Amino acid sequence: MYQSHFGFERQPFALTPNTDLFYGLPPHFEAIQTVISALKMGEGVIKVTGEVGTGKTMVCRMLVNHLQESSALIYLPNPVLSGADLRQAVATELGLSIENEVTIVDEIQHKLIELHKAGRRAVAVLDEAQVLSDETLETLRLFGNLETEDEKLLQLVLLGQPELDERLEAHHLRQFRQRISFSSKLRSLKLDETVAYIGNRIEKSGGNDDVFTLSHKKAIWRSSRGIPRLINQLCHKALLLCYSEQKDKVENQHLFIAMHETYDVAKPKFKTPMLWGWD
Repeated sequence: MYQSHFGFERQPFALTPNTDLFYGLPPHFEAIQTVISALKMGEGVIKVTGEVGTGKTMVCRMLVNHLQESSALIYLPNPVLSGADLRQAVATELGLSIENEVTIVDEIQHKLIELHKAGRRAVAVLDEAQVLSDETLETLRLFGNLETEDEKLLQLVLLGQPELDERLEAHHLRQFRQRISFSSKLRSLKLDETVAYIGNRIEKSGGNDDVFTLSHKKAIWRSSRGIPRLINQLCHKALLLCYSEQKDKVENQHLFIAMHETYDVAKPKFKTPMLWGWD
């Protein structure tokens, strides 16, 4: 709606992750590098966790884009699967058509051996892994038993909310937990990272970074606590309010209203940039 008004070629703060707008800030870059390095070392299970809105889906999509070029990728965005459903999904992603549940694991193993002999690494990426059932986690653990004398035939990357860590603390999941060799935790953005994040998205969308002042960006960081999803919501709403008044730059009242209309952010009491008076 406001794209042409501000000169944007696309929406800079849409909630749907867009890898073209990715900016390698430390929390996300470190998570991606941890996964890629662990995979290169042949590790079996790698885990990435982060609070809601910290950028797990963006990290997941960046990993998928990278791994598609170098690996036989098995991408499973829907974690609500039974053990049988998971086996079938893995088989389908590997290009196998199997109706006999009795032989499905053997068929998967044969396919993985073929890929290994061809020098291709097989990697399964599971998003929203915190909702995986115990049965499905056990199926994943058994997939981890598929290996040659010195290498795993299928490597697993789990991405999920902190509830995944809590679940894996359960005694009955200790066997799976002990197979996780590398973990990374996404954190919220620091002030300087938030300022860079906002500027990068505006620049890559073709706009002018001075639509928000530095004081506004600091207030957005304070209100959002550095959570990218909330940063996007605040910036989007402020730009929409600015556009509705046909202003060229965001003003204090636009941001003030945006903050009070957004869930899960700190609310300011006043509209003065240096003295917002946070609740």
